[in-house]
Amino acid sequence: MSTQLGTLEELPQEYRDAMSQIAVAPLWPQMRKVLPHDAPMPVTQAHCWAFSDIRPLLLRAGELTPVEKAERRVLFLVDPGRGAGAMQATSTIYVGMQLLLPGETAPAHKHTPSAARIVVEGEGGYTVVDGDRLLMEAGDLILTPGGCWHDHGHCGSKPVIWLDALDLPLFYYLEASYAVEAPLQTPRNRPDPSEVEYRAAGLAPARRRDIAPPPSYPMMRFPWKRTEQALREYARHGDNGIVELDYINPETGASCLPTLGFTAMMLRQGKSVKPVRRSASAVFHVIAGKGHSTINGKRHDWSAKDVISAPVFAAIDHVAEGDDAFLIRIHDAPLQEKLGFYEERNR
Repeated sequence: MSTQLGTLEELPQEYRDAMSQIAVAPLWPQMRKVLPHDAPMPVTQAHCWAFSDIRPLLLRAGELTPVEKAERRVLFLVDPGRGAGAMQATSTIYVGMQLLLPGETAPAHKHTPSAARIVVEGEGGYTVVDGDRLLMEAGDLILTPGGCWHDHGHCGSKPVIWLDALDLPLFYYLEASYAVEAPLQTPRNRPDPSEVEYRAAGLAPARRRDIAPPPSYPMMRFPWKRTEQALREYARHGDNGIVELDYINPETGASCLPTLGFTAMMLRQGKSVKPVRRSASAVFHVIAGKGHSTINGKRHDWSAKDVISAPVFAAIDHVAEGDDAFLIRIHDAPLQEKLGFYEERNR
């Protein structure tokens, strides 16, 4: 491919004016912006959002804006590479921190983007998804897939905060993002499927095979307590490599959401982890522990409840300081796999 392409300024002004009048433009001056050599040139800038900075502002939002005037009381994380007001942590991933105060409810709605929530702090909160009442305990991953009704409530005594992750930027770009509202749901009088049908890994309910298959999203809540136990056991019997477990659909083995992936990580104390460079962008939420991540040469120190972003093909080094650290990696690999271009490159 040519390394030096013609510029817009090399074209006569009258020619440029004629193109503008009929709403066309030459490709070659912008070719390298949209098709760079070898790898993308991401706009996303790696960043670390400290929960200690976000929490006071979120609690202040609870004083300033009642939930009835907010519907969802959220402070969203802004990618520094995109500037103020950008509702993107990476190109395809929206992340926000949501607050629900004791006694509050957030109305039921469903929307085209898919979402997941990671509980950050507090007890007594719950989400109702298509009739299943899902308790919210620290570290739990709770799904609200696109098209599923969901509402929130809080019967505890202290604020509940959780992290929202959505593929909203994708749907917004496709001009396909919208929501529909409804009254609060009446939950079913039974535990959610993570406590009944899918309590043990590798086991699923026996079903008749001559009738309709199970729903697309059979399990909406992934309790952190069981996830941490699985990570520790995996680390105890595994090699010295990275300790990761993917959140999956228990019926199909596929990613738990169509376009977003979620991976639980354990970083062993004092060990440096150097994952491969991935074509997927990522957001890391720290469940427990402290450490630092060097992303494309820049160090980001983090502790429990912080959030770190990384652009595509980033060179990332993770180090847990002190005790073992636990993180959840949110990424867009499932979307890229469906589009047929997901890639990993050795360091």
